[in-house]
Amino acid sequence: MKRILPVLTAALILAACSAGARDAVRSDELPPLYPDYVGVTIPVGIAPLDFTVRGADAVDVTLSATGGSAVLRSRSGKCARFPARRWAALLSKAAGSSLSVTVSARFGDGWKEYKPFPLYVSEDAIDYGLTYRLIEPGYEIYSHMGIYERELSSYRQRELLVNTRFDGCVNCHSFNHNSPEAMSLHIRGPHGATILTGEEGMKAYNTKTDSTLGFCVYPYWHPDGRYIAYSTNSTRQGFHVQQDKLIEVFDLDSDLQVYDIQDNKVISAPQIKRKGIWESFPAFSPDGKTLYFTSAVQVEIPGGLPQSRYNLMKVGFDPATGTIGKDVEMLVDAAAAGCSISFPRPSYDGRYLMYTVCDYGTFPIWHHEADLWLLDLETGETRPVDEANSDDTDSFHNWSSNSRWFVFSSRRDDGLFTRLYIAHFGADGSVGKPFMLPQRDPENYYQDLFRSYNVPEFVTGPVKFDRIRAQKIINSPERVQFGFRWSD
Repeated sequence: MKRILPVLTAALILAACSAGARDAVRSDELPPLYPDYVGVTIPVGIAPLDFTVRGADAVDVTLSATGGSAVLRSRSGKCARFPARRWAALLSKAAGSSLSVTVSARFGDGWKEYKPFPLYVSEDAIDYGLTYRLIEPGYEIYSHMGIYERELSSYRQRELLVNTRFDGCVNCHSFNHNSPEAMSLHIRGPHGATILTGEEGMKAYNTKTDSTLGFCVYPYWHPDGRYIAYSTNSTRQGFHVQQDKLIEVFDLDSDLQVYDIQDNKVISAPQIKRKGIWESFPAFSPDGKTLYFTSAVQVEIPGGLPQSRYNLMKVGFDPATGTIGKDVEMLVDAAAAGCSISFPRPSYDGRYLMYTVCDYGTFPIWHHEADLWLLDLETGETRPVDEANSDDTDSFHNWSSNSRWFVFSSRRDDGLFTRLYIAHFGADGSVGKPFMLPQRDPENYYQDLFRSYNVPEFVTGPVKFDRIRAQKIINSPERVQFGFRWSD
């Protein structure tokens, strides 16, 4: 009986769906899904893409793969929910091809059957999961926030560290090529520290020295694991009086340095610590021999803020000696084009570099015009990622370990809260339509989530992080002091 029951249940669902479909009015329109999953490209190992049809009382969905395999849903619920095992099996069959999705929805005047659409299923694997910060709206005090891990093949979310365990802000988490083995995590506030985990366990560091501007933030790991590039920023915020703008976050000063874990010293050089120049957002190339960053000419704050524009730069780095190159080269002159660059992130295969562009400044998450751009490091050509950009903020992004997927934060959903979107990236530079991070019953989930996603990072496995030990270390006054040296 246990083996027969699922087959009988599926047959009953099929009969119910077929009965409803006979009475449906056919339409040439695509269904107004929430989230919009029409024509997106997805990996095999992704959680079911549950969705609703806007304004509908019930939905009836058929997913069909090559050869007639199908997952069918009852029309009894408002949300199309796909069983995890059957979803995974269907995606496995459709890898390298597509699923055909037929949606019928019931409204007050009856059923409507929409034009079928494809879900493209890529053979390119995606990493185990994502880490991100969830943060509530707040400007003057530290509201509830935390770093979380999400398994992409399911809806499981795990708390790594929340600030209810100490007084302060938790942010700027980073991994080496998405590895969960080592992590850099910054804590602001009265218990301020940079937490490093790795082969030597977990330690809390005081990263400010007599020779540097302030604490280390915006980390990026060197591929050999010995170095971490940081910026140090004197950051402030202000409020706009314009109706279409809310808040601006900006720097009064910023520099770069590279931390040598082995020698416990930050390394800097005059060419990345220039007077009258603000340097920020460092990122190592996959071969570890180049340091990308952004820089802007200092302006008066707040009056000169609209003229604050950052260009994309690079400088050499020798990992054998920890030496920063002498010559700084401009890759993209954004200021000449009347815009500003943030968050340079090279793909791990070394071919491309993605960055965020806005009209001015260094904090694009509050800029509705912010978009993603792509630089081909082989040809030098750069272009907007129109396939992924929207009419609202598209900002902080990161690559999967195989460079075939990227994740980014966007306000396109409601213009208020940032949500996460994932897009496929082809070896030829082509970009698939992005999809919102799947949730069970996504409409209710996102409507009830009064927190923003922030700083998404792919991870290749569960993060090895002991939050109980982290809480003890953060609340302890003991800190390991960074040293300092100038590059040769």
